[in-house]
Amino acid sequence: MRVIPDFSIEKNIGKKIIAGADEAGRGPLCGPVVAGAVVFKKYDFDDMPLICDSKQMTEKQRDIAYNWITNNPDIIWAVAQCSAIEIDEMNILQASLTAMKRAISALGINVEYCLIDGNKMPKDLIGEPVVKGDAKSLSIAAASIIAKVTRDRIMKDLAQKYPQYEWEKNAGYPTQQHLQAIDKYGINEHYRKTYRPIKERIEKNGNS
Repeated sequence: MRVIPDFSIEKNIGKKIIAGADEAGRGPLCGPVVAGAVVFKKYDFDDMPLICDSKQMTEKQRDIAYNWITNNPDIIWAVAQCSAIEIDEMNILQASLTAMKRAISALGINVEYCLIDGNKMPKDLIGEPVVKGDAKSLSIAAASIIAKVTRDRIMKDLAQKYPQYEWEKNAGYPTQQHLQAIDKYGINEHYRKTYRPIKERIEKNGNS
């Protein structure tokens, strides 16, 4: 059952400039973790398309929402990422929080309050974490769409350079076909070497 978020949390906070932030790409074996940040200047729209947890939307629905968000003068948005190298250096949780903090900073405005999807807050930000926030807050849900669409496009672009891994289809997730491709072709600089399937293969093959 699809849950449609709204602006209840934002309205109850009472601040003028509230940013929602979410990330995409914690689970894949390769590629960056990407975060989106969104500020709605107003809360009443007559033409708003479906906006909810990006994972519950089709690719077409996400693209429609992404285009509406990014072309709307009443919405400020930004995107940021942490690379596979950074993920290996700081772990995926800290990389996700860092990417969200970078996205909020990239908004280029003085955000008064931050709504962060999950149960952790990035350091030095004023706000609150919201568990399953993309199902509750439209600001977070919009940020999840920005993050998801951006990351999927990054992986499709990378797939043109590395077609053997079919990243345009698996987005870097550990599908059976993807793991078989890794076994056949090895890993490259876009893989997260601390993730167990990759780490095990490195140890087995003596690669770095």
